[in-house]
Parts: sequence; structure tokens; C-alpha cells
Amino acid sequence: MTMRTRTLGTTGPEVSALGLGCMGMSGMYGEADRAESIATLHAALEAGVTLLDTGDFYGMGHNELLIAEALRTAPAARRENALLSVKFGALRDPDGGWSGFDGRPAAVKNSLAYSLQRLGVDHIDVYRPARLDPDVPIEETVGAIAELVEKGWVRHIGLSEVGADTIRRAAATAPIADLQIEYALISRGPEREILPTLRELGIAVTAYGVLSRGLLSGHVTAGRQFAANDFRAHSPRFQGDNLQHNLALVESLRKIAEQKGVTVAQIAIAWVLSRGEDIVPLIGARTRERLDEALGALDVTLDADDLAAVESAVPADAAAGERYASEQMALLDSER
Repeated sequence: MTMRTRTLGTTGPEVSALGLGCMGMSGMYGEADRAESIATLHAALEAGVTLLDTGDFYGMGHNELLIAEALRTAPAARRENALLSVKFGALRDPDGGWSGFDGRPAAVKNSLAYSLQRLGVDHIDVYRPARLDPDVPIEETVGAIAELVEKGWVRHIGLSEVGADTIRRAAATAPIADLQIEYALISRGPEREILPTLRELGIAVTAYGVLSRGLLSGHVTAGRQFAANDFRAHSPRFQGDNLQHNLALVESLRKIAEQKGVTVAQIAIAWVLSRGEDIVPLIGARTRERLDEALGALDVTLDADDLAAVESAVPADAAAGERYASEQMALLDSER
């Protein structure tokens, strides 16, 4: 297939219209199959997916090592086309717990040094703080990345889950290619203030959670039990009555998808694709089967009537439950 492309803002690189979010390959949704994960990465590269998104804290380095292995064993032409987007700054402990964020300039440079080594590359294409460090001005964090750009270790600067004021301050410090933020049919908060700000400044969006952690995949059923190490076991949208309510929304969406001869996941991804050429959805496929399904969204065309039907079936703010637990929501600059 010929992969469509989009550009990350006015200063960023050209990337595939869909990117692959690799977090789930390192245990955030329960155990993952290493061989299948690598096969999925290879299949994505073969399909023309160029943007691979990771974080140095995904599996405490596991995800970067996994991607390194996949790139090392991929055909040279595919390997050379891969663009790596890396988040840093989230602090972990040996038990897998979370203990804050570190956006100090020294930490930025230290984190990059380790990521370069684990990934086996000589530069990172887009480097971004995972969250805003409340104790470090964003100008200092972005300024440190800008120094790494000057030295050739980083190509472009990105942001993640920050609000409009922080975006403006960051963009006044150095060119910003994109903001990574959760954006989906049932996560439409960025439309209020963040998206207009990004468009004013010429900054793109790499949208994660386009299937809302699988909720909009059409494959989650009522009563499903999630492992203790699965994010969804603690996510408000997957709990009790919230899950029942949200699955009813999915069934409404399924009726529209079936009328178009596509899957729920495909129509949900196609909706995000329809929001603008400056938005690149990140699909979190962990298997080749789910990857193939997600790529099929590129062939789904939604006209004005389709979009109206989709947004009537799943109105903005229709979801029950926040996208993170309350203590995590409190840490999001994008929600202030």
C-alpha cells in the first residue's frame, strides 16, 4: 500500500498519516508477546508507517530496547525510514511505581544519553517531556532540548499533555513540532482551547488514545476482567456503571460502522483523521491483526452526513469517567 503522509507542524518532519504507539508492547496493558510485538513493528514499517512513538519509562527501558531490536532486524530501507518520537522525564521505581517528573536541563541531557544508547541510534527525531515538571519552568526544559538540537542529537522538539499557556511559552523559546495529547471521540477536551492555540502557532498534534485504551475498539465486552498490571484495571472509564454506559456508546457507533461496512475501530480512527491534516493518530496495536485493522481506517471516507451521525452517536463529553484516575488528572497541565 502507499502510505499517506502528514507534516508535524510548520517546522517538523513529514511522517506517515498514522503512527504506531509502542507503549502497550511493554506491559502497560498486561503481558505482551515479544515476538509478536517485533513482528508487528516490522509489519508497520513494511506498510509504510514511519512514526514510532515510545517513552524511556515504558517498561523502564524495555520499550526502547524492543524497538532497537525491531529496527536492527528490519530491512535497511525500512529501518532508515523510521522516525523515533521519544518521551522522557517520568520517574519510576523498581516496583514499577511512578514518582513524579524531572524536567531539569541536566536530567534532559542525561535521559537523552541513555535513550540513544538503548535505541542504538545517533539522534532522536522528536524529543519531548512526558509531562510538565511543576518545579521547572518549561522554558528551561525546552531550552535544554534546543541545545541538543543544535548539537545534532535531536532533530525536533515536541510537547506532551500541556495546556495553551505552556504551549505558548514553549513556542516562544524554540520551534515546537507537535503536541502529543489524548484525542478521541470520547476525549475531546483539546478542542476547546488547545487545538486553536496549536493551529495559531503552526504546531501539529500526535493524538494518542484514539481508541480510548481499547474502549472504542469494539473488542471490549461488559464483565471483562483486566490484570492488575493493566492500566484499564484502574481507569475510571472501565469501572462498573461507567463501563456499561461507555459500551452503550460503542454499540451506537457500531451501528454506523456496520452501515459503512467497516469496524468500530476503523470508524473511530477515521474520525480522528478527519479532524485535520495537522493531526496524526497514534495507533496502539500490539499484534499484526490489530495493526491491519487500524490501517484499514486510511481507506474510510467520512462525509458530512457520516460525521454528523458519528457525533450524534457519541457526543462530546458523553463518556462516563475521566480518562485518568483523579490523582493522575491532577498532574496534567492540559487539564488546568
